[in-house]
Amino acid sequence: MLKLHIGCGEVYIQDWINIDVESSKADLKHDLRQPLPYENNTVDLIYNEHFIEHLTAEEGVHFLKEMHRILKPGGVIRIATPDLDYLVFKYWFKWKKQDWIERYGYSHIETKAEMMNAMFHYWGHKWLYNFEELKRRLIQAEFRQIKRVSFRNSQNPNLQDLETRKDSKLIVESAK
Repeated sequence: MLKLHIGCGEVYIQDWINIDVESSKADLKHDLRQPLPYENNTVDLIYNEHFIEHLTAEEGVHFLKEMHRILKPGGVIRIATPDLDYLVFKYWFKWKKQDWIERYGYSHIETKAEMMNAMFHYWGHKWLYNFEELKRRLIQAEFRQIKRVSFRNSQNPNLQDLETRKDSKLIVESAK
């Protein structure tokens, strides 16, 4: 079974091919804005957490089309990313009570506007998604079976317990 962990950063998943442009933990160093060195219809599973928001909307669609190209029919992509709808909710209600603010040393943020701007602009973020937007982009990339799933849960045992960040509030699985 061929399983790709896209944009792995410093998270290494055993029995997966971990891919990142600059991580020391990557099995394959690759700029994911470029085509991957896999033939059409050869990959069983693709997983990424906190990756797609680092691409522009256009790069995101291009990336999703590339993932669709390499997935086998019936293969599944799982995407975990911050959820824009959740961030808007937090903007209005208890914005300081978010895991990333304390966990990653951002308690210096003073206002909800600063928090929202941080989510849009820090860490190289280029495009944030809610379910509606991510589904739209997946459809543009020719994915058709798109469903929202919950944190660390999947009907596919190979896709369970993968998320490492509590702020992965939008998680989607889509089969080719």
